[in-house]
Amino acid sequence: MGVPSDFDELVYDVVERIPPGQVLSYGDIAELLGGYGPRRVAQALSRSGGAVPWHRVIRADGTPAPVVAMEQLARLRAEGTPLHGDRVDLRRARWAGSSSP
Repeated sequence: MGVPSDFDELVYDVVERIPPGQVLSYGDIAELLGGYGPRRVAQALSRSGGAVPWHRVIRADGTPAPVVAMEQLARLRAEGTPLHGDRVDLRRARWAGSSSP
């Protein structure tokens, strides 16, 4: 896992605040943190070692990351996240929480 960077810690802070049953996209988090790219957010989450609720972060189209899709969807379903098949219903599930990190 290595030592998290300051940016990683900011990502983890946002992800930890997403309530069960709700999600943000990688791009949503990047925008909240000042316009960093969504890939940078994904890389930070990949370094978390599962210590944060990573499954609450999805792609902009509402789909899970292909590498973890089955586990991510199972976790989202268990939390009652609104889904349409294998896609999160972003209109209902996107977290509208704090706009500051």
